[in-house]
Amino acid sequence: MYQWTRREDERLTTGRGRYVADIHVPGCLDAVFVRSAVGHGTLRSVDTSKAASGPGVLGAYTAATLQQLPSVPDPVLGQSSDRGADGREWPPLVRERVRYAGEAVAVVLAEDRYRAEDAAARVTFEVEPLRAMVTPSAAVAADAIPLFEGHTTNVVMEDETGRPIQDSVWREAAVVVEGRYRQSLLMPTPMECRGILVIPDEDGLTVHSGHQMPYRLRRELASLWGWAEDQIRVVVPDTGGAYGSKSGCLPEFVVVAHLAMTLGRPVRWIEDRLESMFVATRGRGQDQYARLAADSDGRLLAYELSLEADVGAYPHLGVALPMQTASMAPGPYAIPEVHARVRSVLTNTMITYPYRGAGRPEAVMALERSMDTLARRLKVDSAELRRRNFIPPESFPHQTPTGRKYDSGEYARALELALETVDYDNWRAEQARRREDSAAKPIGIGLSSYVERSGGEPGTLFECGSVEVHQDGTVTARCGAASSGQSHETVLAGLVARTLGIDETRVRLIEGDTAEQPDGLGSFASRTAQVAGALLQHCSRQVIDTALARAAAIWDVPLEHVMWSDGCLQHTDDDSMCLELGELVELTEPLKVDDRFETEAAFPFGTHVVVAEVDTELGTVTLLRVVAVDDCGIVLDSGTVHGQALGSCMQGIGQALYEAIPYDDAGAPMLDNGLLDYLLPTFEEVPPIEIRDTCTPSPVSPLGAKGAGESGCIGTPPAVVNAVVDALQVADPDLLQMPLTPDVVWRAARAPKSEEPE
Repeated sequence: MYQWTRREDERLTTGRGRYVADIHVPGCLDAVFVRSAVGHGTLRSVDTSKAASGPGVLGAYTAATLQQLPSVPDPVLGQSSDRGADGREWPPLVRERVRYAGEAVAVVLAEDRYRAEDAAARVTFEVEPLRAMVTPSAAVAADAIPLFEGHTTNVVMEDETGRPIQDSVWREAAVVVEGRYRQSLLMPTPMECRGILVIPDEDGLTVHSGHQMPYRLRRELASLWGWAEDQIRVVVPDTGGAYGSKSGCLPEFVVVAHLAMTLGRPVRWIEDRLESMFVATRGRGQDQYARLAADSDGRLLAYELSLEADVGAYPHLGVALPMQTASMAPGPYAIPEVHARVRSVLTNTMITYPYRGAGRPEAVMALERSMDTLARRLKVDSAELRRRNFIPPESFPHQTPTGRKYDSGEYARALELALETVDYDNWRAEQARRREDSAAKPIGIGLSSYVERSGGEPGTLFECGSVEVHQDGTVTARCGAASSGQSHETVLAGLVARTLGIDETRVRLIEGDTAEQPDGLGSFASRTAQVAGALLQHCSRQVIDTALARAAAIWDVPLEHVMWSDGCLQHTDDDSMCLELGELVELTEPLKVDDRFETEAAFPFGTHVVVAEVDTELGTVTLLRVVAVDDCGIVLDSGTVHGQALGSCMQGIGQALYEAIPYDDAGAPMLDNGLLDYLLPTFEEVPPIEIRDTCTPSPVSPLGAKGAGESGCIGTPPAVVNAVVDALQVADPDLLQMPLTPDVVWRAARAPKSEEPE
């Protein structure tokens, strides 16, 4: 385990970072979008005449005046999402029907942002409201309005995994528990909102955007006009967070690129915070029903998960995302029979998209809440119930009933370390003491054991890159990744330096630029260390092999007489025969290794424990302790992994206690006060969090590394909710649905209690 000094920090903390909004291009136009305030309706008219005549305004456009504007590209097919008979294409500007609040009805271009904003305020339009449906249940009700003409339903996908479970299994089980859980729509809320700058030239377009997948953005933009991909260059500057929200080509990007190409001038769009809260992609959004069966000893027999997923107003990547939840339904447990069913439903909300965890937090929430309910029914300690059902280490690789192949795991070890770290027995004793004292605030202890997937799905488990040695002895490493705050500049360069045995200051990393190499993928699914890191290690080792062969040829000695030592080539029998890397390149020819590396998915895991105190009079929850024990295999840089674990725990706490999007009757988010209406945990809400780890190397990666960036969003929320349920001892735990606001907790505290505490 290493901890390198972060190279990015000095630049970013002294204001020398370069984000999309910092890039100044002569003659650049600023775009501002005019957006619907209602979530569903028929667009009757748009009048841009007053806006177009404003000072410094180059034009105000609608779908009617941009008739050649292509549809939003399909993220899977890489082409326009007009799916023929499907008829559910996504217009970047509203043509006839508004389907979510914030959908753009016009766009204004001006010489600067201020004039564009003023002109946009002069655009008038009329929307005849239709009934808005902002939940899956509303969108599939008998009186629901289909969002698209020619379709009779808002269900766009139905799928399943595992095998249906016979009724006899449920009848004959000693205990069966059921639960219904709501996963609210969430906002990824990165520090920097989205943005794009498109610069046309005689060869094509140069696109600057804080983006997680530059090669995908290039491919999707090229598909809009049938261009060759090399006509578009995508450059990713410094990026202030993403969490999945910056991995697509969404309506604003299509409009800006189209206008830049049409007008032959640079065009930029920078999303502001309130705009982002209306139209940036959403996360989560599921209604779940879970059923779990066990024998009298607490051995799990069967698990069934049914879910309806809110995928937003248009079919996009989020349609298939709930299958991530279904495939991860068994979690870390040896459950003989598992069946998961999915329905993806269109609603009058912005599209649901991958958000930190992307389907796995939803799976863990349903299962871990069910596990605690089962423990209470069996009158078994919740930790002991988990111990009895973990997949044992000797069973790996393990094939789950839902088709996943887990690579490695020692789940019990993570649980025991978490219990030891939190001082579990003493907190249970304190809980018992408080239950005897009617004046004491109740406390609860919540557990959550999870397993997730990192690296991606088949078709995305690769990365491309190169390692190049220069005559001055410096090294340039390239890869298709794109950092949005994960410290690639430090960690990946350090990995190359460590492999070559040279000082890390001699290695420079270039990523996020499609002109630097022909192909690549990006950064998502906690894949960078596992996939891009393994690629660069592989290329570095090839550099060593090539250098050894060249030195042997220069010295005219057998290859086995040449050794590699700390970035130098040495004769095994003659210390005077030594070459530095730069000298070798100067004597021979440029030394560069390009390659593509493929791997398999890995499965990080862990256990999180939360101790929560509840004020039953106020309905407030205070987190007294949070312990997160994660296992991401071999850790490349301890500081980076610790920071990501801590940050994701805070996001997980936000989901559990604070975050949800309130909608009015017109289907518009009630967010006029920005982040005062959508609460995020701040520094004052940070509880005592202790991050620990175990290490179970992954056999599918040469580095032994697994993903590390999403653990807190996956493991922490169920532990928080379970802790509050444990504190209140409610007879119906379904009363406690996220976020656990004071109102939710206050009402649950006054509901009937369970007959006996756990």
